[in-house]
Amino acid sequence: MANRGECAHFQIQDGNPNRDDAMNLRTVKTDKDLDAFIDIPYRFYRGDPVWVPPLRSEQRGQFDPKRNPLLDHCEYGLFLLESDGRITGRLAAFIDRLAVAYWKQPVGLFGYYECPRDGAASRMLLDAAAGWLRERGMKTMRGPWTFVSQEWGLVVEGFTPQPVVMAPYNPPYYIDHMTGYGLQKVKDLLCYSISGADGYRVPDRILRLTDRVARRYGVRVRRVDMRQYEREVETIMELSNVSLAGNWGYSPVTPEEVQAMARDLKAVIQPRGVLFAEDGRGRPIGFAIAIPDANILLKGMNGSLLPFGWIKLLAGLPRLRAYRMFALGVIPEYQGKGIDSLLYRALYESLFSPAMRMEINYVLEDNHPMNNAIRKLNAKPLRRYRIFEKEI
Repeated sequence: MANRGECAHFQIQDGNPNRDDAMNLRTVKTDKDLDAFIDIPYRFYRGDPVWVPPLRSEQRGQFDPKRNPLLDHCEYGLFLLESDGRITGRLAAFIDRLAVAYWKQPVGLFGYYECPRDGAASRMLLDAAAGWLRERGMKTMRGPWTFVSQEWGLVVEGFTPQPVVMAPYNPPYYIDHMTGYGLQKVKDLLCYSISGADGYRVPDRILRLTDRVARRYGVRVRRVDMRQYEREVETIMELSNVSLAGNWGYSPVTPEEVQAMARDLKAVIQPRGVLFAEDGRGRPIGFAIAIPDANILLKGMNGSLLPFGWIKLLAGLPRLRAYRMFALGVIPEYQGKGIDSLLYRALYESLFSPAMRMEINYVLEDNHPMNNAIRKLNAKPLRRYRIFEKEI
């Protein structure tokens, strides 16, 4: 189990001298420990009508360096909370060395937080993460954050409907755990939705605007060419690293990470949901990606494709009409010129059906041009995630 940090063994009585059920905290060291770490949400949210169990194989892959190249530049420690011999909570602390170098700030990260409604348990877990990060030279802890791109934040508004694929979910009391520990808001991430079933259509003024934008700059929008998938993936990586470089929380994505994500998404993407904007010379200047919301199919599978879940998934993916808008980027030269609205419109038209739903997940709260563009498209506010931070 490479890259696992060590942590002291703790005991605590939750401030109650008559309490017998001492809590213990230990680090993940073995494959069995890792299985227990991964299993916690499946027990914790059992019976929750909103939570969607992700595939266990995908969850385990996040902690496998052979499958997740992000770990090549990360150091991490995984913590398990025990009470009366039962595992009741978990937390990860990690340092992304590439991100620290890019941000030029000693910011460590925490995530995969699951905890009972117990202030002492919460403090124990967060103390362990803060101590682990502090020992390795970090001055700030930030989270929740995961090993998956854009799977960040704590839900603070919009706990229903169910989360879309690769999106966080948590009970409301986690907010009190964060603030009770002295973690403060550093950034909110906003989500919006549109629905064909609710009669959504792109406003006429946006149709006129984007027609003018396309004519003025000679922009055309095309779908991904799956015959040239590897080359198209390289183009998305180049556009991402240029167009998103100024965004808060961004750090450069390595070619290995892009290839791994492309490999994982290839089986689920619909070509009509991956678009490129090109200028009059055929140069790519922007992109948009919407992925089918596989959570609709995963509901009820309890994280396993066996025995017949894989049939449901393979048969259902091409027919899905619910999506997560996963990414959109426009190179700096063309930002502020309406290309983002043009891509939104093109994506809507490419995916539209009377049953179409799309969650735009997520937009930084202070990305005013993007939020203004989305509101002008008459998308409805749906959900808010929050990322917390504390000096350690």
